[in-house]
Amino acid sequence: MTGLLPVSGAALSADARLLSAMRDVGARRGVDFDYTDDAATAELLARHRRTLSTAEHGPLMWLGSLALVAAVVWPFLGHAVPAFEGRPELAFGPAGPLFVVAVASLVVVRRRWKRELLHPRLAGYREVLGLARAHGVPVTHVPGWLVGRSLSGDRETVPVPAYAEVTYAEAEPLPAGPTLPAGPASGEGTDQTTETEEAARKATEGAAPTTPPPAIPSKPASVASYEAMADEGGWHDEAGCLLLFVGIGGVAWAFSEENPLGYLAAVLAVPVAITTWLAGARQGRERQRLREAAVEYVRALSAAQSAGAAVPELSPALRKLLEEEAEKVRG
Repeated sequence: MTGLLPVSGAALSADARLLSAMRDVGARRGVDFDYTDDAATAELLARHRRTLSTAEHGPLMWLGSLALVAAVVWPFLGHAVPAFEGRPELAFGPAGPLFVVAVASLVVVRRRWKRELLHPRLAGYREVLGLARAHGVPVTHVPGWLVGRSLSGDRETVPVPAYAEVTYAEAEPLPAGPTLPAGPASGEGTDQTTETEEAARKATEGAAPTTPPPAIPSKPASVASYEAMADEGGWHDEAGCLLLFVGIGGVAWAFSEENPLGYLAAVLAVPVAITTWLAGARQGRERQRLREAAVEYVRALSAAQSAGAAVPELSPALRKLLEEEAEKVRG
């Protein structure tokens, strides 16, 4: 699952103009790296992802978070401690230094995270992805951490650059010239033509046969169903609990007020709550089945990409699935 790259080296190498633009990126940033090497690119992304994860969840982040919580809570709880009564320097004073420690720690974490995100090789790879899109090469997905969405929510701190679309002009017809004779003027021309055809035939016979690009797996109907219902549901548990509380409240009200209408509310609400829970469980099982099919489909796309196929861009649901599976692998 995690082996699916944003774009394969074979797709990048198929366009000479794109390769030239990629070399310009490396020269401009002083980066000597071959982004068409899938294994090296995958190792590069994995290494920098681990470094960013360490910066996001390291000891300094924990220190800053705990100090910030303590700074916010201390003024409300400090004056309630009997030992601090009449001593405002102890009841409120520590909140200031704790807040300074929290801000300093979080700022250092942010700077380290941003510095790693702006590493020349990562910045160069983002430019490569932008150039690939401009040259019509499909980019399957852009990992959220690569554009800085991990610490910024949905906002991209360093988005993939957008370039103008590269168009390829069609070959212009040659200008009309004098009409040539239908046949050769002499036997010498015939001999030269025959020798040329013979040389071309031998060169064709000696050349290795071109291997057609591997086929891209077709999207199963189950994957399309997963994309359609990926964000649906999730309300059955809450609705069932709410209906159950309505039923319990109705029983309590009927018992205290001696009104049988409360029992009627319980008789109506509890079965509906159970039905809602059962519907939610059934939808959850179906979503899990479709999710497994989607995971297998993405794995098939990854295998096709490793074989040299140009994998199309993933849908938002499959991109989210890819991110979730990658997080599971990292633990």
